[in-house]
Amino acid sequence: MISASPGEVEKLPFIAPGATLGVMGGGQLARMFVHAAQQMGYATAVLDADPASPAGLVAHHHIRTDYLDAAGLAELARLSAAITTEFENVPAASLAALAVTLPVAPGAAAVAVCQDRAAEKAHFERSGVACAPHALIATAQHLAAVADQLLPGILKTARLGYDGKGQARVADRAQLGAAWRALGGVPCVLEKMLPLAFELSVIVARSAAGDMVHLPVQQNLHRDGILAVTVVPAVAIAPALQQRAVAAARSVADTLAYVGVLCVEFFVLADGSLVVNEMAPRPHNSGHYSIDACDVSQFDLQVRAMTGAPLVAPRLHSPCVMLNLLGELWFRNGAPETAPDWAGVLALPGVHLHLYGKASARPGRKMGHLTVTAASAAQADAVARQAAACLGIETW
Repeated sequence: MISASPGEVEKLPFIAPGATLGVMGGGQLARMFVHAAQQMGYATAVLDADPASPAGLVAHHHIRTDYLDAAGLAELARLSAAITTEFENVPAASLAALAVTLPVAPGAAAVAVCQDRAAEKAHFERSGVACAPHALIATAQHLAAVADQLLPGILKTARLGYDGKGQARVADRAQLGAAWRALGGVPCVLEKMLPLAFELSVIVARSAAGDMVHLPVQQNLHRDGILAVTVVPAVAIAPALQQRAVAAARSVADTLAYVGVLCVEFFVLADGSLVVNEMAPRPHNSGHYSIDACDVSQFDLQVRAMTGAPLVAPRLHSPCVMLNLLGELWFRNGAPETAPDWAGVLALPGVHLHLYGKASARPGRKMGHLTVTAASAAQADAVARQAAACLGIETW
């Protein structure tokens, strides 16, 4: 975490453009961070072992080492005035080592909470935010003690799960036991399956001084555990419920003493109640629309939070729909590596295409996103449906 006592945080110096900002990880989130930082006049350094990493290809410096490599971490620290991370599975120990000599946002302690579902659930409870009924399963004794009320449920590995990976739906005790063993008998969290009406997310940015702003509430649709569609404004969700979600996300960030961009995902249940699902200590797929539909994007906020720049509240200037572009689009009609109909998509009004520079496509891989902006939510939805039809994406 940033090395300052509570009384000192407001005195942390502003890191002006011209300095180098470092990022742990070289995927698409880091690539969009690099673009935002460079636009604001910063140089950038990426640590990622992949020589063809999307962010490494566009950064000023690419350190091609593992996240735990001492020499690589030392080089990143030498180059950088401050460091951030692009995803939650960067080792917290590496972030802690870097924080000995320079600002790191988010800090290791916050990232460590997000890396463990059990710790995450406990933090939600400390923050006064409701989450789904759940139980930790780390031993056979825990498995036997699971309450009947938690079934049917979803079993999730406590660590290293994302985009539907490390998860299994279980209807009864027999399926629960089989799923736990299939996941390797590692610590897991069993969550009661709840009747969902909507999914939404809130992205906040918090400074070291405790200042906080947020993006508009985002209404999301997931397929097979991967985000497929984001709609902003979230017209199907009542304003009062949106306000509760924002307040809950702010509470989660405050009680974590978080610095940086944080996404908190929620479920709206059939009875209208709100429960938190999970959080991500970084910019999030559901916030990519902000590049084109807001005057300040989530990546601009990431740069501002880590450099001590003022945080200004983003303004949504255009209703929008964002479509996630997965590798399946390159394999239509049984033809491998067939480029989607980009010309047809780009002929539509208000379309903004973002491809991440990945060398090859494969099913489930995030290759890019498409944001449609328009004068009204209805117009954005109509054009987004045309784009989906052109690409062969299932409509919503």
